[in-house]
Amino acid sequence: MFSFFKRRPEKATVSDFGFLGVDIHSHLIPGIDDGVPDLETALACLRTFEALGYKKVITTPHIIRDYYPNDSDIIRRGLDELRQAMAETDLTIQVDVAAEYLIDDYFVTQLQANNLMTFGPNYVLVELSFAIAPMNLDDIVFQIQTRGYQPILAHPERYSYLKDHPERFHKLKEQGCMLQLNLLSLVGQYGSRAQQQAKQLLEESLIDFVGSDLHRIRDGEKLTQLLQSKEMALLQSHTFLNSSLL
Repeated sequence: MFSFFKRRPEKATVSDFGFLGVDIHSHLIPGIDDGVPDLETALACLRTFEALGYKKVITTPHIIRDYYPNDSDIIRRGLDELRQAMAETDLTIQVDVAAEYLIDDYFVTQLQANNLMTFGPNYVLVELSFAIAPMNLDDIVFQIQTRGYQPILAHPERYSYLKDHPERFHKLKEQGCMLQLNLLSLVGQYGSRAQQQAKQLLEESLIDFVGSDLHRIRDGEKLTQLLQSKEMALLQSHTFLNSSLL
């Protein structure tokens, strides 16, 4: 059911993202994907998260076999190095890792081997190709669930081929797939179409989690911009599951 009949505040009444508590999507392990290049940048991004009210970051490097052939050993080794660097600072924010998996043939092999990096109660963060919809998405969602994982689809607002088929979002939800919105979509980071779709998904109360998808320092600056925008009231009018991960 559409939720745009709900009364929501015209202005946000929060000054930071403390009401979320946890960010579940970012790229802060240095040098292993298209995220931060080094530890210095990772620490700067964590300072931004802390200043914005976050208590915990679950960072999620890409696992895309042809481009970023990461695995749990590579990612956890990077986490250890990041935590060691944090220990020499005054940062108090918690950091953990999972992964952002592109749904492809390699992902299916890892799924069948029960070899996925998860967070919370067996949540697994997945993304789709931006070019074309997978033909067997419904089947893969089912396979993820039958293996005991809970799928979360990252940034659904960014898949342009789904914009003209809003019923697909409802079907995914009916199948038990959770949806994670990118916060920066609300300030136009990925263009006006993604921004419009993000607002619609929020209006229809289809979003379970929000995430920064932070890759670089300037993304943190745009989170500050979001706090000062009119879209913050829309965001605040909804309840998300982020804080359940504290």
